[in-house]
Amino acid sequence: MRITSKGQVTIPARIREQAGLLPDTEVDFAFDGEAVRIFKVPARAESRGQAIVRRLRGSGTANLDMSTDEILELMRGH
Repeated sequence: MRITSKGQVTIPARIREQAGLLPDTEVDFAFDGEAVRIFKVPARAESRGQAIVRRLRGSGTANLDMSTDEILELMRGH
């Protein structure tokens, strides 16, 4: 198995399955001077995307006095 020019390597399917490394699983690495180990990072209570949505939620409500049609007209430049 070779490391690509981007530093990527494919984890064999049997090892991914045994370790429970599903798509989108967060992992971390450790080096002890001789070997590199990969660790599954405990799942976050909230994903990065969920945190962004939570922070942005309600931030677009500054002009509540405008109807949807008025907002669309403003955006389209009519």
